[in-house]
Amino acid sequence: MIIFNNLDEIGNIEKTALAMGNFDGLHVGHRRLIMMASEGAAEQGLKSAVFTFSNHPRSVIAGMGAIKNIMRPSEKAEAIEAMGIDYLFSIPFGTQIQQMPPADVIRELLLGKFNAAHVYCGFNYHFGFCAEGDAATLRESGRKLGFGVSVLEAERVGGIVASSSAIRTYISEGRMEDCAKLLGRNYSVGGEVVVGNRLGRKLGFPTVNIMMDEDMIVPPHGVYVTNCYLDGHVYAGVTNVGVRPTVGDGKKSIETHMFDFDRELYGSMIKVEFLKKTRDEKKFASLEELSAQIGEDCREAREYHEGVNAGQTGLGRRAIGNTAPYLSGLS
Repeated sequence: MIIFNNLDEIGNIEKTALAMGNFDGLHVGHRRLIMMASEGAAEQGLKSAVFTFSNHPRSVIAGMGAIKNIMRPSEKAEAIEAMGIDYLFSIPFGTQIQQMPPADVIRELLLGKFNAAHVYCGFNYHFGFCAEGDAATLRESGRKLGFGVSVLEAERVGGIVASSSAIRTYISEGRMEDCAKLLGRNYSVGGEVVVGNRLGRKLGFPTVNIMMDEDMIVPPHGVYVTNCYLDGHVYAGVTNVGVRPTVGDGKKSIETHMFDFDRELYGSMIKVEFLKKTRDEKKFASLEELSAQIGEDCREAREYHEGVNAGQTGLGRRAIGNTAPYLSGLS
C-alpha cells in the first residue's frame, strides 16, 4: 500500500475506487465500506483507495473540543493495508481543507488529486465548508461529472448503529463487551513498557506498566480481564487502569499482570486488549485487604479466560498458566 501523508505528495495516479470517511476506530461499518471500495475496484479494474484525515476534524474546528483517538493513526494505516487497499490518502485536516466548498473538494481533491472514478461513503458522511456536502451532493455531482457513487446505509449490530461516538461512550463507561460488538474486535491500547513502583515484583508477582498516550481514549478507572500481546504471543491477564490509590503515587497508569509470565520488559512495546470490566478501582485499608481482593480478581479473570474468552480466541489452559493471587497494581 502506498501512503500519501499530504496533498503535495500525490502525483499522477491510476483511477481509483475511493472510500471516504474519518474511519475513527475502523468499526464494522467502516470495514464494510472499505471492502465495498476494494470489491468495486476489482470489478471495475481500478485501484482501491481510502481517503481519511490523519487528525480528527473536530479537534481542529474552534469550539468543538479535542477528540481522543480510538486507534492510533499508525494502527489504522496497518489495518487498512491488511484489507488489501492500494492507496491511503491520510491528509491533515487544516484551514485549507476546512474552508473548501463541497464543489471544490470534489473537483480539486476527489477528482483532481485522488483520481476517483467511483466513490464510496457512509449514509451520514459530510464534507466541505461547514459540512455542507453530503451523500446527495456526491450523487448529484457524480451525475454531472461522470463518476460513480455508492452509499452504505447504517450498519447495525443488535439494533445499535455502529458509530465512533457510540464506541467512545462504551469505552468511557467501561462497557468493553458492547464496544467489541461494534468494533468487530476487542478494544486495545498499546505502548512502551515503563518502570513502575516495583511493589508487584517485591511481592513476587510482577506487572508491566504502559506509558499513557494522552491522545488515546482510555477506559475508566477499574480492573479488567485482558489479553496482552507481546512479540507475536498472547498472554491472558488482568489489568488495572487508574491511580492505584492504595500503593500508587497518584499518576494514572495502565498496569497489567500477565499470567504465567515473569520477564523484564522495560522498553518493549506491548498491546493490552480489554475484554471485560470486573470492578471499579478502590482504596484498601491495608496491603492484606488489597491482596485478598486481588486473589478474587485473578480468580474471576481466570474463569473468564478459561470459559468465554478461551472459546473465542483459542487461548488454552497452557496460555492461562498460573494466576497469581497477589498483584500490587490492582488497587
